Amino acid sequence: MRLLVVEDERKIADFIKRGLKEEGYSVDAAYDGEEGHFLASTGPYDLIVLDLMIPKMDGVRLCRRLREEKISAPILMLTAKDSVKDKVAGLDAGADDYLTKPFAFEEFLARIRALLRKRDMPAATRLQTGDMVLDLLTHKVTRSGKEIELTYKEYSLLEYFMRNAGTVVTRTMISEHVWDLHFDTYTNVIDVYVNYLRNKIDRGHKNKLIHTLRGRGYVLKE
Repeated sequence: MRLLVVEDERKIADFIKRGLKEEGYSVDAAYDGEEGHFLASTGPYDLIVLDLMIPKMDGVRLCRRLREEKISAPILMLTAKDSVKDKVAGLDAGADDYLTKPFAFEEFLARIRALLRKRDMPAATRLQTGDMVLDLLTHKVTRSGKEIELTYKEYSLLEYFMRNAGTVVTRTMISEHVWDLHFDTYTNVIDVYVNYLRNKIDRGHKNKLIHTLRGRGYVLKE
C-alpha cells in the first residue's frame, strides 16, 4: 500500500514515515500544501495523512481541493488543535478521520488499517489465494497452514499481489504501490524481490501461485 504524508515538521514527518515503512507501507512525504497537492493529484496513493497546519495551503483547503478534484483516497487528518470546531472543519472538508497530536503510534496505525479496510473490503481482516492466507492485522502469512517468514518489503509485495489476485500487474504498477517516489525504475530490484517471494511461497508446492507473463508483468493466481 502506498501512503502520502503531508507534514511540515520534518522530524514528525520522518518519524511517521519511518514507522509506516517498518509496517510494510510504501511512503512519500510532502512538507507543504502545494507539494502535497502536486503529489496527491499525480500519484496513485491508497491513503493520505494530512496535517492541518501546513504552509502554502493549509490542510482544510488542501483536503477540500482534493475532494473537488475527485481524489477519493482516505484522508487521516492530524493536528495539534483538538477543538470541536477544528475537527468539524476537517471532516466537512472531506477528511475520513481525525487524530490529535500527540498520539500513540499504535492508535495511528490502527486508524490507518481501519480506513484501508473500510475503503477496500469492510470487515475483512485477511486475504486468501488458494491455500495461502495473509492476515492484515498480524501480518502473518501461511500456506497450507505453515507460516512463511517475510521481510517487510516482501510482505508489502505479496499484499499487493493478493489484493490484485487474478489481475496482471506491471512493474510500473508495483513500483508505484510498493516502492516510494524515488524508486529507480531502471533497476531489476522488482524482479529480484519477486524471485525472493516466489522462493518462499512456491518452493516445495506443486501448484505455483506467482506467474511471470513475459513482456507484461506478473499475476498471482491458483
